[in-house]
Amino acid sequence: MPKSTAKSTTDEDLELLAELGVEIAPEPSQPRSPREERIIAGFEDIERFVEVHGRLPQPGADRDIFERLYAVRLQRLRNSEDCRTLLEPLDSRGLLNPDNDATFPLDDDLDDGHRDAALLASLGVDATDDDDVTKLTHVRSRSVAPGKSRQEIKAAEEIAQRTPCEDFEEFQPLFEGVQQQLTTGERQTVKYQDNAEVQLGDWFILDGHKVLVAQMGEMFTSDYGRTDCRLRVIYDNGTESNLLLRSLQRALNKDKTSRRISKIDFGPLFSQTNLSDSPVTGSIYVLRSDSDHPFIAKNRSIIHKIGVTTGDVKTRVANAQKDPTYLLADVEIVCTFKLEAINPQRLEALLHKFFAAARLEVNLPDRFEIPVQPREWFLVPLEVIEQAIEKVQDGTLTQFQYDPETASLRPV
Repeated sequence: MPKSTAKSTTDEDLELLAELGVEIAPEPSQPRSPREERIIAGFEDIERFVEVHGRLPQPGADRDIFERLYAVRLQRLRNSEDCRTLLEPLDSRGLLNPDNDATFPLDDDLDDGHRDAALLASLGVDATDDDDVTKLTHVRSRSVAPGKSRQEIKAAEEIAQRTPCEDFEEFQPLFEGVQQQLTTGERQTVKYQDNAEVQLGDWFILDGHKVLVAQMGEMFTSDYGRTDCRLRVIYDNGTESNLLLRSLQRALNKDKTSRRISKIDFGPLFSQTNLSDSPVTGSIYVLRSDSDHPFIAKNRSIIHKIGVTTGDVKTRVANAQKDPTYLLADVEIVCTFKLEAINPQRLEALLHKFFAAARLEVNLPDRFEIPVQPREWFLVPLEVIEQAIEKVQDGTLTQFQYDPETASLRPV
């Protein structure tokens, strides 16, 4: 008996089989790649935002961080032909149309509570009248792609959450500064300990990238009874991520080469004695120059010398006009601060390092006509110096840096 020849099923074959009452199972669709799954999941986040707020997500510093991320993501999806091809069959609102900037009506019959419940339902959450809609119960898990474990999917999702950091130019000097401090030895890297504490302003090395914890949200308790919070994490390659604190800890645990970048250690400033019973150990002084040097005269109000002495300040500056350290001119003692139980030399080094970006660069000849470059003069307003000293006193100075462009302190 001759062998039959296999042929693909034609429309006529399907019609004939349908008349005979034979059901034909549809050919299984091709599984989506992990990248396609991430693209679809990201688009669904944007759709949920539109459903809740009735408008497209917008960029801008005054917007919520997640709205800004969704706005950037939507623009990237619109600009990618591959993404549009994948998502257009799912785009019932026409969000991928670059000319679409319309608002979308919310259901006026729903109050805020019911609208939240409707959103939770769209997320796969069962929120009944007896339940608090802020509690996520019966959450529908996403299907796992063939050949992928749950851990692999979770890791891919966490990596996929990284998006371009729109204001990276504000963070880039911090990364450059930390790299310089690692080079000079002012900072060191130490092995990250499993589930070690993570705080605002902490630096890490993760997957070969320097990482800054730039923002920390409010703490909350998870369904498992563990505290957690949302972080804004900036990477040295110009991307950012909104990870949960626990997710960052897991990533650091998983990366066997992860490191913590230490804080700058200026050594002990204050002794361990009771300050109220401690003797005065010196003074911080702030001086202003009477020099007739054109640049100094023009900017006299914001050029200050910051110094520390264990003696009398007036005696210290008595011969200022003969000393290049004092710009070979008389000086005005603007203000002094008494020190108690504090290491004056370490405090001076701390303040000079803090304001190093605003150091006055000027060369003056000494009495032997040898050029001297004073190192204790800074282009810093007096009120900012006072703020820095206050932060030394309350122990928070390392949480700030001086911004020469705005002449102000800003959080690290």
